[in-house]
Amino acid sequence: MEERLQKLIATAGIASRRAAEELIAAGEVTVNGQTVTEPGTKADPARDHIKVRGRLINPLLAEREKTYVLLNKPRGYLASLADPEGRPLVSELVPASLGRLHPVGRLDFNTEGLLILTNDGELTNFITAARNKVEKVYEVKVKGVPPEAAVERLRRGIVLEDGTRAAPAVVERTDETKTNSWFEVILHEGRNQQIRRMFDAIGHSVTKLRRVRIGSLRDDRLPTGAWRHLMPGEVASLKRGDTRGGRGGGAKSAKGGAGRGERSAGGARREPSREPRKKPARGASKARGAGHARG
Repeated sequence: MEERLQKLIATAGIASRRAAEELIAAGEVTVNGQTVTEPGTKADPARDHIKVRGRLINPLLAEREKTYVLLNKPRGYLASLADPEGRPLVSELVPASLGRLHPVGRLDFNTEGLLILTNDGELTNFITAARNKVEKVYEVKVKGVPPEAAVERLRRGIVLEDGTRAAPAVVERTDETKTNSWFEVILHEGRNQQIRRMFDAIGHSVTKLRRVRIGSLRDDRLPTGAWRHLMPGEVASLKRGDTRGGRGGGAKSAKGGAGRGERSAGGARREPSREPRKKPARGASKARGAGHARG
């Protein structure tokens, strides 16, 4: 995760941010052997070698206390650190006392579900890099009942509206009525709003989208809008790239309670779902397909 050099220098305990800016302006800082004099320059300590007066500060940054938070993101929040339009940010749902945390990947503004927040750039890079094929699992509700032939097009990889081809994906129909259908979609990497665009391409728009698993990480008992710290074993499992995890979670929400029907961070009680009870996804235990989406 790239951050401003003066912040990295301050975090390493070398100097205050203001003093760090003076060091940069004086040519005392190098990134990958190149002298940097612009205070606004950014670097990623997980990828770049940063030296102050010839001293490598990466080991000092690696000793920073790492924070890992799992948030059940509600609709209407942006998975970003800032927004020029002033929309609500996911960072507003966790205490400022946790420090500056960044979202691992993104969920669309109107997409809900599991989102990791952390200050660990190494874990962020591992989960978001396509080559590591970390599964992201989504529950999708769409208008109408797509024919099986159209769903098969999604599995093979469909051409999107801009002419690009979406990567193949695991798409399993889990339930349907006369007016709506439900699917489980598994992606590894992909394009912005890929799932919505995929179903738009076959003429069945998405009306609800929720991410329910990231790699081995799943917590069905975390209320919408609530968060909790990840347990050490969960972090280790994510770093190993495990794909199978507990389906029910088990850790209590930091907002007080892990059961369904608890109050969310906003205080509103969650109403029981009136949607059809979904059947277990056929073949959901098989790791197939490709593509990571941000909803």
